[in-house]
Amino acid sequence: MAKLLYRIGYWSAKNRIKVLLGSLILLLAVSGLAISAGANFNQETTIPGLQSQKTLERMNEEFPGMQEGGGKTQIVLKANGAKGLNDEAVKKQIESQLQSLSKDPLVESVASPYDNHSLTENGSIGYATIAYKAAGADVPQSSKDLADQAAEALRSEGIQAELTGSGYKPAMEIGGATEGVGVIIALVILTFAFGSFLTGMLPIVTAAAGLGVGVMLIMYGSNYLDVPTFAISQSSMVGLAVGIDYALLIISRYRQELGKGFERKEAIAIANGTAGSSVVFAGVTVIIALLGLSAVGVPFLAMMGIAGAVCVLLAILTAVIVVPALLQVMGGTIKPKKISRRRSARGEESGNLWGKLVTGRPWLTVLAGVVLLGAIALPFADMQTGLPDDSQQSTEKTERRAYDLMTEGYGAGSHGPLVILADTRGGEQGKADLAKAAKDLESYPNVVSVSPPMPGASGKAYLFTVTPGTGPNDPATIDLVNYIRDQASAIEQQDHVSFSVTGSTAVNIDITQKLNKALPQFCLIIVGLAFVLLMVVFRSLLVPIKAVLGFILSLGATLGFATFVIQQGHFQNLFGFHAQSPILNFLPIILVGILFGLAMDYEVFLVSRMREAFKQTGDAKKSVRIGMRDSGGVVTAAGLIMVSVFTGFMLAEDPMIKVMGFALTFGIFFDAFVVRLFIVPGVMSLLGKSAWYLPKWLDRLLPNLDVEGEEVMKVVEEKQAKAS
Repeated sequence: MAKLLYRIGYWSAKNRIKVLLGSLILLLAVSGLAISAGANFNQETTIPGLQSQKTLERMNEEFPGMQEGGGKTQIVLKANGAKGLNDEAVKKQIESQLQSLSKDPLVESVASPYDNHSLTENGSIGYATIAYKAAGADVPQSSKDLADQAAEALRSEGIQAELTGSGYKPAMEIGGATEGVGVIIALVILTFAFGSFLTGMLPIVTAAAGLGVGVMLIMYGSNYLDVPTFAISQSSMVGLAVGIDYALLIISRYRQELGKGFERKEAIAIANGTAGSSVVFAGVTVIIALLGLSAVGVPFLAMMGIAGAVCVLLAILTAVIVVPALLQVMGGTIKPKKISRRRSARGEESGNLWGKLVTGRPWLTVLAGVVLLGAIALPFADMQTGLPDDSQQSTEKTERRAYDLMTEGYGAGSHGPLVILADTRGGEQGKADLAKAAKDLESYPNVVSVSPPMPGASGKAYLFTVTPGTGPNDPATIDLVNYIRDQASAIEQQDHVSFSVTGSTAVNIDITQKLNKALPQFCLIIVGLAFVLLMVVFRSLLVPIKAVLGFILSLGATLGFATFVIQQGHFQNLFGFHAQSPILNFLPIILVGILFGLAMDYEVFLVSRMREAFKQTGDAKKSVRIGMRDSGGVVTAAGLIMVSVFTGFMLAEDPMIKVMGFALTFGIFFDAFVVRLFIVPGVMSLLGKSAWYLPKWLDRLLPNLDVEGEEVMKVVEEKQAKAS
């Protein structure tokens, strides 16, 4: 692989104009294709085969048309002062604004609080519903603006009016101001690392180009595959971060080779064959981890993994094909890496100050790192998962104020009513059986109300809703769903009525439980994958074990810290969270896949240099110091860049993007700066030469990937010998 990448790097540098023009044409062609086709992202996160999903499908058969229709916007109203919503003057103002909304050609119908009987007993709170002809995601901004204008007009008359619903929800944005903040910080870090603004721009430009092609391919693919809306955000996070890091690694190695006196094209080819090998292996590891999400059996996670893998693949191709061409184009603008006089006097086998400190006191650094991450991981034991809702929005958002008004007027359970599909014997006897069963249901714990049953087409099935006393993510609501299901067999025997629970709340509960059960299985797959891959790369048994344990530590600390902040509510204002909430239900699995791949990036960058030095010197401790000297700075810069990029996403307003950005920010921080720079060199120092032990029979069986680029240097030496 190293020889192939060496040749690709040399060819790319030689044919730089063709490579850059071809890349630009590809970007424009894919962009044109995607823009002409448009995007059609899936708004739902469903899992076929769940109990609630099967019930939902049966419900749609028995009650055709219930799930059809467009988006809906609710205007939640509250009368301020002594007047209630029943006051004639107030009623006239509300109906006047609703009448103006009905003139929108995209509006199917408008139901006032007086039509839908939503007024509370004291008449202070009610809501109007605007039904659109288009799906929620397709409701144009012009219709949303009209709803905003109506709400603002009511507010000017002393009536609180807040908006929510699928027809009002803003589209998920990519590349906004907050993401730009992360990129700017990354540029500052790169400029400092390279000592040049133009050189610092290079990784960002190449990463953006590769990501642009990836995002456009995902947009185009959304017309043919069920790609979830948030997949593009997750893919952008990972694709941008690894794209910058991979370019950084190759450019850093290129500057080192220039410093050794190699001619420019030769230095580019060597950097592509050595650092490029690490990039390809690390990137393939990330891709395999992301594609491993398919093994969970959750379609929307599989599509998220595929989308992320596409962006990472393009980041790899950009790094090993486009970056060499740009390096040649920039010519003398990129200077060789300077070697300090002190290092030159000490010789090539010396290490840096940090490497000496870690190898001098390995027990202390390992113990400090393990204790620190272990303590941070403790809250993980109490982690609860679920889906975010508008209660996690800022109180400055109308959606959050609408949520609070609904809670005030109708209770927390109004946000997540349970839908019950009841199968009876039919006829009058069936109605009597259902009345008795529904009466029993009203006595269940945490049940506030049960709606009148609605008969289906067959006359044997009925539909009604149960309003719990707690919100959709509350453990008491989950207990109620499980209790109804547990009692279903007894109800069927006693009352001859079969109860099945569905609705968005029940579906989300089932999805969460499915994901929680799948997490241990996925972790085992990832851990096994890590062990095998690292054993092949490093020709060692102990290095993979150390890497796996380090990954588990960083993962535990990440989930523990997320639980501490998001669920338990500590330091929420500092990180921009507005309320305590359960952890996003698919975050742990997504985090395992992404963090594993990125952690292995740093493991390869750092330990491959240690192995290269060990093979040259035979001194285990010295090789650790050399690895820290040559690759420690790259890992530090790469970690800071990823933290910067993910911080930009953490500052986003959308709760899902914010949570994923937060978890990845601290996941990378713990892994790059605690595990890789504290624990890894400390453990490698303690292991000594035994770190590189591998039975000879196993060494013969394993393929040689040559990540360090030994074959490349042999080719270079042969060329130099012929030239002399």
